[in-house]
Amino acid sequence: MQDVEEHAPPQDPGDAERGACRPETPGPTQEDKSSPEDPPPRLIDTGNDVSKPSNEIGMNHDFHRGEKVLPPSSLEGKAKETMHNAFWDHLKEQLSATPPDFSCALELLKEIKEILLSLLLPRQNRLRSEIEEALDSGFLKQEAERGALNVLRLSKYITSMMTLLCAPVRDEAVQNLDSITDSARLLRGIFQVLGLMRRDMMTYTIQSRQPHPQEHSIQHERARFQERLSKQPGLLDHTTKWLSRAAADLSTRPPACPDAPDPSGVACPSPNEAASSPEPLSPTMVLSQAFLNLLLWDPDNREFPETLLRDRARLQELEAQLRRSTVLASVLLVASSFSGSVLFGSPRFVDRLKRRTKALLEEFDSRPEEAMLTVSEQVSQEIHQSLRNMGLAALSSDSTASLMGQLQDIALKESCVRSVIDQRIHLFLRCCLVLGVQRSLLDLPGGLTLIEAELAELGQKFVNLTHHNQQVFGPYYTEILKTLLPPSQAPPTEVESL
Repeated sequence: MQDVEEHAPPQDPGDAERGACRPETPGPTQEDKSSPEDPPPRLIDTGNDVSKPSNEIGMNHDFHRGEKVLPPSSLEGKAKETMHNAFWDHLKEQLSATPPDFSCALELLKEIKEILLSLLLPRQNRLRSEIEEALDSGFLKQEAERGALNVLRLSKYITSMMTLLCAPVRDEAVQNLDSITDSARLLRGIFQVLGLMRRDMMTYTIQSRQPHPQEHSIQHERARFQERLSKQPGLLDHTTKWLSRAAADLSTRPPACPDAPDPSGVACPSPNEAASSPEPLSPTMVLSQAFLNLLLWDPDNREFPETLLRDRARLQELEAQLRRSTVLASVLLVASSFSGSVLFGSPRFVDRLKRRTKALLEEFDSRPEEAMLTVSEQVSQEIHQSLRNMGLAALSSDSTASLMGQLQDIALKESCVRSVIDQRIHLFLRCCLVLGVQRSLLDLPGGLTLIEAELAELGQKFVNLTHHNQQVFGPYYTEILKTLLPPSQAPPTEVESL
């Protein structure tokens, strides 16, 4: 946290009931969510509610309490940023006035006191009494009325308390606050780091209250589903159709990745090799195909599998992430075909092009044609400028027109480039279910190497979701598959975990 004023996400003036000086923290942006530059959770929340849907805890091995992720360039993100900056500017003006206006500062100090108290363990009675006395609202109000409230001194006291209460991972962030001498900037930094400390405490509380969260969530979900199934015998009808459709899909085309690693110790084929080595139909492959089909689900199809209803929103998010990755890879593939290794051999150029393209693709889902028109213009400009900077000949007018035309075609689902990339990403995801994400990343199909980071994130989320779902509902899938596959291929016991 080198510069709190420049990097700390601003705070919202808050709700009317608590007054105009009550800051409210936005959700994190899509940058590094573990960084000290991140905004804290909503600070006016006391943090007593540490419950979380059991399947969320089970799927996320590194579960921590977080906030809604807002793209920094989204309309909502920009609106919040404007409000937050306005709040902190207003606080600075109040403290700089003659005489100073301490109304907002008092609200902030009151909330900071509540947060510090919420971080204490039950046995820390001495610290609790000390904080209550040092930040007593009545006393601070009297000091403010006399014009004698020393905000900077109180802030330094607060940072000393934070040093005692923070986890080791936050030591550096707290120490960096000591170098700030401006009261408004220091309060802003304090709020930021306190939010991270609150998040640490919530994570610890969840883990301590539930020593085996994954096992607990699996048993809890299965028991609840069995209770419903006992009352509704037809509760698995849509699930049966979903698995039947996957088995039919595999019967008409060879699977793209084998069931599991070779038990003899020979490495399992990579995504590139797997397509040429089809395996016999098996329960594990049927289930893999079924999960992949969820990423292509027709929104008009109301027969969504009952065992995945709780995960439907997550699957829709994965589908959107898959679509964005497909379009991004398609853009990079087309661009590289026109500029070759001269530009795409430069990691700096590729990184810049990726960042700018991803920003322009935020509106792709709602306005694909307009988004791709803007992308085509930007990519063409980037290539021309980079070639010029390197002293190389610019693209001809015909090449430029062809480049922009192919990029704009990506807006269409029927685009040849987009279709090929989409098939390759699905192949990658299929192999993630069988080989694991890291092994699948070792030999990516052509055209995907430039989005390796995006694929790693997508693949891990997909694997986590499907693995947890199978752990919960595996016994039901096993019984259904016994009725769908020939006796020689039907699972004698529960389907092997993907």
